[in-house]
Amino acid sequence: MSLPTVCLSREILNVRVHATTYAGVTARVVASAQESRSCYICLATVNTIMEAHSSPEYQKVMRDADLVTSDGMPLVWLLHWLGLPQASRVYGPDLTPAVLAAAAEHGIPVGFYGGSEAVLARLLNTIEGRFSHLKIVYAYAPPFRPLEEEEDGQVTRAIQASGARILFVGIGGAKQDHWMHEHCQRIDAVMLGVGAAFDFLAGNKPQAPRWMRQSGLEWFFRLCTEPRRLWRRYLGRNPHFFILATAQLLRTRYHEYRRTA
Repeated sequence: MSLPTVCLSREILNVRVHATTYAGVTARVVASAQESRSCYICLATVNTIMEAHSSPEYQKVMRDADLVTSDGMPLVWLLHWLGLPQASRVYGPDLTPAVLAAAAEHGIPVGFYGGSEAVLARLLNTIEGRFSHLKIVYAYAPPFRPLEEEEDGQVTRAIQASGARILFVGIGGAKQDHWMHEHCQRIDAVMLGVGAAFDFLAGNKPQAPRWMRQSGLEWFFRLCTEPRRLWRRYLGRNPHFFILATAQLLRTRYHEYRRTA
């Protein structure tokens, strides 16, 4: 079922991205959780947009999501240039505490799926310290391999039995979006793919300074802190995205000019 209320959107390289705010997303998550809807929200980055651009299967995953937010500043800027000035960044590590605060206020039980056991333990300790009235009913750090069918069934049943109505999924990028797509309608919860939020909120990895996050330079900070893991993503896909996005903007401006000429 779809999340309530209409949210304006634009296609960016054939992926529909919505013009969202923290308050708007949080309100929609709470409304859906209170009705026990089974749905999922993708937090799009340049990397996931490029992944979807090259994968029809992943395009469908993004298309079937109830909401696709702009987790990266380049996507926010593109939405502005495409006529949606109200769009703002909805960044996983900032969205997570906003939703947790709302869940605590409304008595909505939450769960966590992702991270390592050590990271998950630190994350839960941090969250419990910040949100004393929050109902945490499920937490699981899956192995770093695909689950066998029987294992996956056990996990799905455990999440359902826990009564979690908001499930934070932190297994990274396209992988978490595929997981949410596969488990939609099998888990009666709003699933949020929050990426590296588990690591950042647990203090396992450093976050870029706020000025770098706001100016679109977070990628450079992360590249410097994890060069061996991230160099292909940022030095390969970012320039390609810039070329394709510029071409899309030029086509859009040309068609607008033709219509008004």
